[in-house]
Amino acid sequence: MPKVTFNNKNNIFYSVLKSEVEKYFLQKHLEKTGNWRLFLKTGILIPLAILIYILLIVFDLPLALVVVLGGVLGSVLASIGFNVMHDACHGSYSKYKWVNEVFGLSLNMLGGNAFMWKQKHNIIHHTYTNIDGMDDDISFTSLLRLCPTKHWMPIHRLQHIYLFIIYSLTSFAWAFGTDFKKYFSHTVYTTPLTKMNRMEHFIFWISKSLNIVLYILLPVFLKGWLFCFLFFISVHIVLGFTLAIVFQLAHVVENTEFELVTTAPKLIENEWAIHQVKTTANFAARNKIVSWFVGGLNYQIEHHLFPRVSHIHYPALSGIVKRTCKKFNMPYNEYPTMLSAIFSHLRMMKFLGKNPLLQK
Repeated sequence: MPKVTFNNKNNIFYSVLKSEVEKYFLQKHLEKTGNWRLFLKTGILIPLAILIYILLIVFDLPLALVVVLGGVLGSVLASIGFNVMHDACHGSYSKYKWVNEVFGLSLNMLGGNAFMWKQKHNIIHHTYTNIDGMDDDISFTSLLRLCPTKHWMPIHRLQHIYLFIIYSLTSFAWAFGTDFKKYFSHTVYTTPLTKMNRMEHFIFWISKSLNIVLYILLPVFLKGWLFCFLFFISVHIVLGFTLAIVFQLAHVVENTEFELVTTAPKLIENEWAIHQVKTTANFAARNKIVSWFVGGLNYQIEHHLFPRVSHIHYPALSGIVKRTCKKFNMPYNEYPTMLSAIFSHLRMMKFLGKNPLLQK
């Protein structure tokens, strides 16, 4: 496992920023965790997903409608991941640990695994963001070159085109591939996996089995193979693509920075918080519909600086973060719309797909 450290001896930026954020919560008399707005989202999204599933499984619907509703279900499941699971797994959904643990398991119903996610996302990605050799998010497949230091292959010339296919397979890969690879190898990319207790082993196998029952066996038993195929594919294509594109817009866009670590110890010249700002970007901050659907993950800079603060507070915190960045002459990467961020991601992927020997 490579060793990476940050130059935190003079972490003035984060000290000032953290002080301003603490002052905000004290003055407003607010908890840092979720409130009625987050709980209302939960009360809408989870019952909606259950309702759509029941409609698909119980009623005889035209196959075209099955595909449409399957896609809608996939988008709702993605929103549950963004809003409910993400906050819960970070411990910011509720001040009660058991509530976070319960709602964090919503990821298991999406095909993933909360235990694996916490290792991969909370610990590795949030600590070593955009560091090639540590961050699994920029190394999950050799078919995509997601940073300048990755090995280049001729196929990467077309990655800005076929990335849509790869992203659409994300949730399918979680459910039937990468989680099992981590489980049996006891490793998340280059980092050893924290030892699982008996309960975590039980949850892993029971939830994976339940996913097979709900998304394959039950549909086949009740409706047949054609229905199951259309239902399964439509759900996972929309779910996988939505999850992937939102997370990629946060880090693999123009102006975000990357680092490389090899077998030798690596000292990042910046403090951890500055590294987070320089490797992260926001998008569509003024679009309330996007913010609602993606669970505030369009405020990725604020999320990476304060991952244990619920996303419902990020719009208010963004002003504080932006002012502090300006005070310290630091960049604050943001895109006015989601579409502009997507185009930036595509341009970045096209650039990374060129032969690095031919790039100026």
